[in-house]
Amino acid sequence: MALPDLIEIVPPAKAVRAQITVPGSKSITNRALILAALAQGETTLTGALWSEDTQVMVACLRELGFGVNLSPDPSEPCNRTITVCGQGGAIPREGTKARPLELFIGNAGTAARFLTALVCLGKGVYRMHGVPRMHERPQAMLFNALRQLNYRIVSEHDKLPAVIYASGPQAGKCRVGTEESSQFASALLLCAERGGWRVEVAGGSTEESGYLRMTAELVRVFPRHGGIFAIEPDASSSSYFWAANCFLSVFQPLERKRAAKQSSPLVVYEPKPAVTVAAAPQPGWQMDAAFPRFLPLPATVSRRTDLGDSIMTAIVLAPFSATAVQFTDLTSLRLQECERVAALRTELTRCGAHVLEEGDTLTVYPSLLHGAEIETYDDHRMAMCFAILGLKVPGIKLKNPSCVKKTFPNFFQKLAARPPAGLGVRILDGKTGRPLRRDQLLAE
Repeated sequence: MALPDLIEIVPPAKAVRAQITVPGSKSITNRALILAALAQGETTLTGALWSEDTQVMVACLRELGFGVNLSPDPSEPCNRTITVCGQGGAIPREGTKARPLELFIGNAGTAARFLTALVCLGKGVYRMHGVPRMHERPQAMLFNALRQLNYRIVSEHDKLPAVIYASGPQAGKCRVGTEESSQFASALLLCAERGGWRVEVAGGSTEESGYLRMTAELVRVFPRHGGIFAIEPDASSSSYFWAANCFLSVFQPLERKRAAKQSSPLVVYEPKPAVTVAAAPQPGWQMDAAFPRFLPLPATVSRRTDLGDSIMTAIVLAPFSATAVQFTDLTSLRLQECERVAALRTELTRCGAHVLEEGDTLTVYPSLLHGAEIETYDDHRMAMCFAILGLKVPGIKLKNPSCVKKTFPNFFQKLAARPPAGLGVRILDGKTGRPLRRDQLLAE
C-alpha cells in the first residue's frame, strides 16, 4: 500500500535506544555497476542499494545487453546482491542513426553522467533522456570533455536529451571542471582505463573532491577480472540517524535537567549516542562519513571540503545551535534533484527559522521553530531531512513523502519500527490523523 500524499511525524515522548541498518551507498553502488560492466568476467556486488536510482542503472545496463542478476539481501530489505557479466569494455547492444538505442535515466544524475561516458566505448548510436527536471540539469562540461576525445554528441542546449555517436575506445586527453558537479569527472575516470583517456580535472587533482577520491579509489581496488566486491552502507543516509541523536538524547533524565538551564535552543548531547548505525561507513571513501565530527555544528561548514549531501542534514539542525552557522560553497546543491539552496531556505523559514541566503552561502541563526507543511520538491533528501526535524518539532508534515524511494525506500519504516531496529516514531496520515501501519510506510 502506497504512502499517503501527506504524512505527519510525531516527536517521540520517551528515550530511544536503537541500532539502525542503513541500505548500501548509492554513490558506490552506481560506480561499482559501471566498473562491473567494464570488468572482464562476472562480478558479484554484495550489499548493493536497490532503490530508484540504482534500478535505473541496472535497467539501462540490461538495455545495453549486459547480463545482470539479482538476489535478496537477508540483512537489509533495500539491498540486493547483484551479479554483472562484464564485457571488458565492449558494449553488447548498439543503436543506429535511424534508430538510436534509447536509455531512460529518470532523474538519476549518476546514471545520466556515468552511462554517457560508458556508451562512448561502444560502436553504435544512443539516445539519453529522462524526466523534465533531468533535462534541466547541467551536462555541458561532460559533453565537451567527450568531444575533446573526438566523440560526437548532439544536444540542442548541451543538456538531455542527447544523442551519442559512439566510436569505441579512442586514446586522448580531455579536461573537465567540477564547479557544477564532480560526477562529470567521475564518469570519465570510471571509463578512462578502457577508453585510453587521460583525464585532467580543472582546478587541481582528484584529491580536492571527496566524491572524486571515492571514484579514484574504487577504480584502483575494483576487481578488473571479476570477483566479489562489498558495498558499504550509505553515509548520506546514515547522517539522518546520526542527526537524530541531537533530538532524541534530550529525553534522557540527566540531559533534561541540564537542558533546563540553557537559555538558548542549544541541543545537549549524551555522552554516548542513543542511535547508532550498524556497520557504519568508515571515514575514507564516502565524504559524508565525516558527519559525526561536525556535531555540534561549527561556525562554518563547506559543501566542497567538509560534507557532501549530508550538509543538508546539518542545515536543518542549525536552528538549534547556540550561534549562527554559515554553510558555504553550495552552488552544486542548486543543480541537483531540486534547487536545494532555495528549497532549504524556504522550508526552514516556513518553520520559523531565520535563514539568510547570500550567493552560494546560507547562514542559519538560532531560532524557535514550529510545525508546518513541508514541500519536498520531489527530492528525497528534502523529505528525509525534514522528517528528522519532526523528531523535535511537533506538527511537521511532509508532502509527497514517497520521493524517498530514490535512495532509501524503507526510510519511514526505519523511523517507525520498534527499537532497537527503529526509532519507534508514530507517523500519521497528514489528512486524517490516523496512524500508519508498517506496510503503508514503504515508498514505492
